[in-house]
Amino acid sequence: MMTFIESYWDALVMMMAEMAPYLMLGFFIAGLLRTFVPHSLYSRHLAPRNMKSVVKAAALGIPLPLCSCGVIPTSVGLRKEGVSHGACTSFLIATPQTGVDSIAATYSLMGLPFAIVRPVAALFTAMFGGWLVNKYAREDEQVSAEAAMSGEHDHCDCGCDDHDHHHHHHDHHHDDSCSCSTEECSSKSTFWEKLKGALEYGFVEMLQDVGKWLVIGLLIAALITVAVPNHWLAALHEYKLLNMLIVLAVAIPMYVCATGSIPIAVSLMAKGLTPGAALVLLMAGPAVNSASILVIGKVFGKRTLSLYVLSIIIGAILFGLGIDYLLPQEWFAVSSVITEGGHCAHCLTAWDWFFLALLAILLFNALVLHRHHDHEHHVEAEATSAEAPLITVYNVEGMACNHCKAAVKNAIDVIAGVEKVEVDLAKGKAYVYGQHNSAEVIKAVSDRGYNTTLFNE
Repeated sequence: MMTFIESYWDALVMMMAEMAPYLMLGFFIAGLLRTFVPHSLYSRHLAPRNMKSVVKAAALGIPLPLCSCGVIPTSVGLRKEGVSHGACTSFLIATPQTGVDSIAATYSLMGLPFAIVRPVAALFTAMFGGWLVNKYAREDEQVSAEAAMSGEHDHCDCGCDDHDHHHHHHDHHHDDSCSCSTEECSSKSTFWEKLKGALEYGFVEMLQDVGKWLVIGLLIAALITVAVPNHWLAALHEYKLLNMLIVLAVAIPMYVCATGSIPIAVSLMAKGLTPGAALVLLMAGPAVNSASILVIGKVFGKRTLSLYVLSIIIGAILFGLGIDYLLPQEWFAVSSVITEGGHCAHCLTAWDWFFLALLAILLFNALVLHRHHDHEHHVEAEATSAEAPLITVYNVEGMACNHCKAAVKNAIDVIAGVEKVEVDLAKGKAYVYGQHNSAEVIKAVSDRGYNTTLFNE
């Protein structure tokens, strides 16, 4: 008889092996989208204040691999470029629920029907939310316009490296979140440089953002698989709406990324959770959490926030009920990886082990080696700052991903006297070079939703 640890390990390995090749494909496509799709494409098609722009915003947001905190600065950047308020809200709703990486991973563990229903549900929920905002939240348009014009959460997805911007009459050197257009970058970057940027974004930056949550999701899913009794939720199986309300109560306040939520959802299904309730977790978990609620209310307005949350809840429940009552349940059968667990560990092929090892190496590189390198570099800068008054260190609380990091960097970069900015996401610190006004830095970053203080305070 297998021990608990052996069963747990085998269940974890099986889920990782099942997801690994699809994750590799998803991350690669995400990098290509980031680097090769012109950023101006979004603002060009989303400016009109009509339903057509709302639909386009949802459709454009679905394949993008942005988490709930990363999509907020993107949306405000689009608002600054003239995108309508309703289209921004539609983009906010659709984008964190999906992404090419999570759609591929959904197919790997939950099958084709789930992989189709998930983006379709995100599309229609986003359209509904954008329509509500356009119709009932017109007074919030000025709020989002002012936030956009003040530069809050401004960044772009151009992926260029070698050009400068001029703000406040000093050089603003590019990072991953500058405000240039991809067309400008295209004239200065070769195909191979772009491809290198796509690979770095897909297999380093994206894994830095979602890797931790993916690992946590897999660990929790494996624990559910081996520790929770079979059909644990069977007693509630007939109460489908109650299943969904329970999932909503848990999913809304917590943060779980679109990819990390998949193994948790499928493990709960193996214990009796209805497929519709699993879809509710996949929709509400990534799109709504306490942090994003606070920022959206501040940047886009209270009424918009209410309609945003309401549309996600209504959309998730309606599509969940549709799965449970209208579609064949055999379409949403639990993956054999979960039901068989460690009993099928011997089924792994050489290719399975190859992709499993590749995923493990990439996770280690993104979560350990890169963070360790950044840590050593910033410790050196921190030590230097004690002797060099031109380096000032700030504590920045609330950063969760590379998009948050970019938003903080951009907020500081435009301040007069700032020569260079380095942000340590793991430690929550910003290293600012040059003679500048510290009060301006603290205000600029705090205005973007990140609590900021001087390091020596």
